[in-house]
Amino acid sequence: MVIFDCNGVLVDSEPIASAVLAGAFRCVGVPLTAHEVARQFHGRRTADIFATVERVTKRRLPASFAASVAAETLRRFRAELRPVAHAAHALSWLRGPKAVASSSPLDRIKTSLEVTNLLRFFDSRLFSASDVVCGKPAPDLFLLAADSLGVDPQECIVVEDSAAGVAAASAAGMMPIGFLGGSHASGELARDLLTAGARTVIADMRALKSAVIELRGW
Repeated sequence: MVIFDCNGVLVDSEPIASAVLAGAFRCVGVPLTAHEVARQFHGRRTADIFATVERVTKRRLPASFAASVAAETLRRFRAELRPVAHAAHALSWLRGPKAVASSSPLDRIKTSLEVTNLLRFFDSRLFSASDVVCGKPAPDLFLLAADSLGVDPQECIVVEDSAAGVAAASAAGMMPIGFLGGSHASGELARDLLTAGARTVIADMRALKSAVIELRGW
């Protein structure tokens, strides 16, 4: 079983999501840039991001803040979102069942995959961190996916673009591959992913086949 993160791995969503979050924070007096949002919160659940901002700023975000961010993110995804280059190629090669395990809410995962025509590769094998107690870097989400699919975690390969996601996969006993191919990827990302526990890193989805073969020994 190969489990994919969604944002920044299958769809090139990180710049859009970071811009929406930064704009929303600025509107309520929290001066964060899109770059700062991406660097500090990459791979985390929005609920955890909001809780961190409230704790650091010692102020409550407006009651409508989460819903407003969610709506604007979906609006921009429908208008602007594109798949990561060669994602369909990689998914077509992987003949067995594949799953998605993302920090995003389920409606955002489905919208992202529908807009980019990638949902067909996963059917209903979609898992959201909204359904577990602790988000990435905790292993809860990946363990939920493995348990729901009846797969041994040690038999799972995870493709992740964030240190939090790689750490979560590693803590779940899975084999993480770090992905550097999103437009948001910085020069420091490879180091961060390897430090978090990635077995290898790839910068192009066309390299996924050889990475999986190397890890599995096929």
